[in-house]
Amino acid sequence: MFLIIGAVLVLGSVIGGYVMHHGNLLVLFQPNEFLIIGGAGLGSMVVGNSPGTLKRATRQALGLLKPSPYGVESYSDLLHLLFKVFQKARKEGLMGIESHVEDPEASTLFNEHPRFLHNHHAVAMLCDTIKVLLTGTVENHHLDDILTLDLDRHHHEALGGPSAIAKVADAMPGFGIVAAVLGVVITMGAIGGSATEVGEKVAAALIGTFLGILLSYGVLGPVAQAIEGRVNSEHEYMLVIKTALLAFARGDAPMSAIEFARRNIQPDDRPSFTDMEALVRGKGA
Repeated sequence: MFLIIGAVLVLGSVIGGYVMHHGNLLVLFQPNEFLIIGGAGLGSMVVGNSPGTLKRATRQALGLLKPSPYGVESYSDLLHLLFKVFQKARKEGLMGIESHVEDPEASTLFNEHPRFLHNHHAVAMLCDTIKVLLTGTVENHHLDDILTLDLDRHHHEALGGPSAIAKVADAMPGFGIVAAVLGVVITMGAIGGSATEVGEKVAAALIGTFLGILLSYGVLGPVAQAIEGRVNSEHEYMLVIKTALLAFARGDAPMSAIEFARRNIQPDDRPSFTDMEALVRGKGA
């Protein structure tokens, strides 16, 4: 939603101001310039990135059209699930939750929380870590190292998408200059023509510079920044799971473990202690 609102504000302000100056909108429609700049930008992105990064960047950009999945409701659902997992493990032992972590898709426990179940990385991290605890061979400080390594690698990979888009955004003014230079070359070939013809070709050349700068600072740059913010939100979500797991592994009570996790949530997205207590007592205890 905010992506669409921002795009409307940027384009509306630029084009609206142009029209208020009695500019001709048809002059801005230069398919040749669009092809030069768009093709060069897309080509440079293909050359400089792996297919996986390109797919990830596309998926992340399209994901901005949806609301952020990381808010108060998501964290409340996460803490509630963690409490139930830890409570079950405390009552029945780790073996009591083995069947749930072995096949979370078929688990009645996980299926009660579809919001969490749809986050495949979160599910994998929680289940794999509990499987490690089931082996009984990993000490707490080693578990911390394992989780940190996992989160760092995933975070680095996820940042590849916005990084690729940001680099193309930085190159767009340069591609705009390329398009403008080519337009000047064409203009020089028509220098003996009428003033109207020469003026139209100069205007077309300048559109290239205009378009490159607009795409860089008004579209691609903000999109890359928004994706990076979404990636960081996911990383913070995973850190909450890590905090809860470490607290549980060292023997904290389920309520204490999720309280440590709750304190690791950004204040704007953090459910209150009263709400969390009511939730686990009403549905999870």
